[in-house]
Amino acid sequence: MLKITHQFQQQATTFFLGERLLQLGNHVDRNRAVLVIDEHVERHHGHQLHDWKKIIVPAGEEVKNMATVELIIDGLIAHEADRKTTLVGIGGGMITDVAGFAASIYMRGIPFGFVPTTLLAQVDASIGGKNGVSHGKHKNLLGIIRQPEFILFDYELPLTMPDEEWHNGFAEIIKYACIMDAALFDYLETNREKALARDVAVLKYLVEKSVEAKIKVVLEDEFENGPRRWLNFGHTLGHAVEKLEHIAHGKAVAIGMVAAARFSEKLMDLPADQTLRLIKLINDYQLPVAFSSDKEAVFDIFKLDKKREKDVIHFVLLEKIGKATTMPVPIAELKGLLQEL
Repeated sequence: MLKITHQFQQQATTFFLGERLLQLGNHVDRNRAVLVIDEHVERHHGHQLHDWKKIIVPAGEEVKNMATVELIIDGLIAHEADRKTTLVGIGGGMITDVAGFAASIYMRGIPFGFVPTTLLAQVDASIGGKNGVSHGKHKNLLGIIRQPEFILFDYELPLTMPDEEWHNGFAEIIKYACIMDAALFDYLETNREKALARDVAVLKYLVEKSVEAKIKVVLEDEFENGPRRWLNFGHTLGHAVEKLEHIAHGKAVAIGMVAAARFSEKLMDLPADQTLRLIKLINDYQLPVAFSSDKEAVFDIFKLDKKREKDVIHFVLLEKIGKATTMPVPIAELKGLLQEL
């Protein structure tokens, strides 16, 4: 087990990489903690946590809303949680986002930690302090940036995921490779078969490289005023497609990355062969590369992206594989580019 602590602006976070879920009690007092766990994770792993206080919530991205936050808060009240109680979110990205948000507003803020159980949550959603919920058709519209006290990474937990969810997690790893790590892109190409076969050594490498990449960006720009925007590569269009087509987050991000690469060809002179290399990698990891939604409907969500300022969106583009940049692109120009896809 590798233990690393990073000091963010308002909170230090300790990362327990390669720790087991059964060892959670070594890192938080079970008598002063409440777990938030979704029904699927409870079914697979709940027996390891039978003597903890729990709040069990429904699974699925569609319950990432204020109703689930209220359910968690009602559970905290029922367990007589006070300001020294630690809330621990155990599950995928929906759970970590919602648990972190509930902890941030209960009694004006209580400590919290995460045990991400999916590949997507381990490489992205649990890291960086973004907590929140969706509202209506707008993903992650309500939220706060607040860091957890700890994140425990058990590499055995994602192995129980269905194949589709396993593939889903690779989108965010491909994103890191695109925006800042060309060597990671090469590794994904070379180790595709082992990665898809759930080789634990490959999983360990990919999770630790992803954690390292995201922490590096967040430490530089915790509150998303500059380089942290790079982490949204593929997400502006991806979030719109995710809402309209009701597909998994990773699938939507994969589609969004291809669109962003196409935009980069027009706006940044990204060589077309780099886009084709990205498309091949996404295909190799059994993720989609195109959307079927009506383009006007996509644009209606797209134009309300959180990175919008007046009539421009700070859009994340590629100069080349391994190097991203952000460009303020007029909304009207993006609409035209979208129509050309």
